[in-house]
Amino acid sequence: MRKGIFWMLAATATFASCSDDDNGNNNNGNITEQELENTVKNGTWRVTNFQDNGIDKTADFTGYNFTFNDDNTVTASNGTNSYSGVWTVDADDSDDDNNPNNNPDFNLTFGAPATFAELSEDWDPIERTGNKIRLQDDDDDGTDYLTFERNTN
Repeated sequence: MRKGIFWMLAATATFASCSDDDNGNNNNGNITEQELENTVKNGTWRVTNFQDNGIDKTADFTGYNFTFNDDNTVTASNGTNSYSGVWTVDADDSDDDNNPNNNPDFNLTFGAPATFAELSEDWDPIERTGNKIRLQDDDDDGTDYLTFERNTN
């Protein structure tokens, strides 16, 4: 009886640990620089969550599509207004955050307007799927959260 229970538990653990990563999912906390770069450069993105020190500022980006270009420029456009910035992905700088997984830093910089300049941080990715990137930034003022989701149309 004990052997039967052991093998059943072993089989359950084996099947539970298998995952299908064909769709670009990586939400287990281990995100590489290359995965993050490849994901963000694929398509256009929209902000679906921006929490700035506990204040929800998501609506400030409604209607804007973000394009992350190969030359590390980023453009946010709503058809009328267009703002340019710079993005990079580099190895984690453990001195600047509380990133326990040593995920890469997602650096985003906009000079203007002030609304977009608030996105300028060295963000820590906390989840990456083929259609979503969740980021976090811890600083002396608190924790900020930023989520980009890929446009599907």
